Amino acid sequence: MTPEAMAALHARCFTTPRPWSAAEIAGFLADPLCFALLRPAGFLIGRVVADEAELLTVAVAPDARRQGVGADLVADFLRNAALHDARTAFLEVSAENPAAIALYARAGFTPAGRRRGYYRQPDGQKIDALVLSRPIYATEGGGHPTEI
Repeated sequence: MTPEAMAALHARCFTTPRPWSAAEIAGFLADPLCFALLRPAGFLIGRVVADEAELLTVAVAPDARRQGVGADLVADFLRNAALHDARTAFLEVSAENPAAIALYARAGFTPAGRRRGYYRQPDGQKIDALVLSRPIYATEGGGHPTEI
């Protein structure tokens, strides 16, 4: 999946936070600390710095949601993070995205904080970001995620 295709999918998935451009995605993919996990109907971009893994974004095509694609990507993110010796995973999610919050909760993420007014909707309204985290267990590194 090219950065352009990833950006097109991201734009189908997000208004808040704003969708990422192909150039922004290409910038993350060029960073040696970042990785992308790909599926035909979605992708995830994460990074590992020292012993922390950050889930930067996950996008699943609207017609492929609730079919396990997002859950598989998050599970692969945790495996990949474990393989890179990360011990903690974290992410930010819009406080007004209950589907994503539920996905992350099923993967073991719990609230770690709140960033008030972190995101801005296209109409200018501010939305809080929830910071979620969870430990990463060495046993999660047993698989081989699809990494580029």
